[in-house]
Amino acid sequence: MAGGLGSRLAEETTQRPKPMVEVGGRPILWHIMKIYSHYGLRDFIICLGYKGFMIKEYFANMQLHECDVTIDLAQSSIVYHNSVREPWRVTLVDTGADTLTGGRLKRVAPWLDPDEPFCMTYGDGVADIDIAALIAFHRQHGAEATITAVAPPSRYGALDLDAAGRVERFVEKPHGQTSPINGGFFVLQPKVVDRIEGDATAFEAAPLEGLARDGQLVAFRHEGFWAAMDTLRDRNHLEALWASGAAPWALWERPA
Repeated sequence: MAGGLGSRLAEETTQRPKPMVEVGGRPILWHIMKIYSHYGLRDFIICLGYKGFMIKEYFANMQLHECDVTIDLAQSSIVYHNSVREPWRVTLVDTGADTLTGGRLKRVAPWLDPDEPFCMTYGDGVADIDIAALIAFHRQHGAEATITAVAPPSRYGALDLDAAGRVERFVEKPHGQTSPINGGFFVLQPKVVDRIEGDATAFEAAPLEGLARDGQLVAFRHEGFWAAMDTLRDRNHLEALWASGAAPWALWERPA
C-alpha cells in the first residue's frame, strides 16, 4: 500500500510520497521490500496513488540511484559499476489518488494469483517479523485473513502511584501498556477481495470487521520490534536506529 497522502508527515510528504521518505539514504519502501525478500518473497505489487510517478521513476532508475556510472555522451551509453541488482519483480499499479486501502486492494485483484494466499502491508512500517512464521501460521489456521498483532510503543513514562500520590514505580516508555494493535503485516486469501465494495472502502473497516464477525480473522502475535513512520519524530527515530548499525528490522544484514 503506497498511495496515501501521509499528511502527518507533511514536512516530507509535500515533496514525495510517504513510502519514498528515506531512512539511511533509501526509501522506507525499500526497507519493507528487503524484509520480505529476506524470506524469499520477491514478486511485489505496489498500489500507487499520491505522487505515484516518483515511485515508478525510482524503480525504473534504481541502478542509477544505487551505482557509480560512467556516461559516454558521445556514444550515448551508460556503464554501471559496482552493480548489485535486487532479485525483485515489481508491478506498479495506479490505484487512484483518493482511493482507500480496500479499494486499492480491489484494484490490483487482477494481478493476484486466485489460488494462492498473498501478503499485504502498508508502505510505512518496519519490523523484525518472521514472515515465514507468519505465513505458516496463516496456513495452519485456515482462515481467510491473518493480521499481525503488535504491542503499541508508548511515548510516555508510566507511573505507579500509591493512595497518597507517592510514586512507587516509574518506567520510561514501557512496552505494551495497552491492548495489541494492527501491525500492518497481513496474509490474505484472494476471496477477501469480494468483501470490498469499491474505492471508498477502507480495508480496516467493513472488510476486517466482517472477517472478525465471521470467525475468518486470526492474529499472529509479534513480540519483537515494530515501528510505523507516522511523524517526523518517528522518521528520526528510525534514522537513528539505522545510523547506529543495529536497526532491528534489517534482517538481511545479519549472518545466516
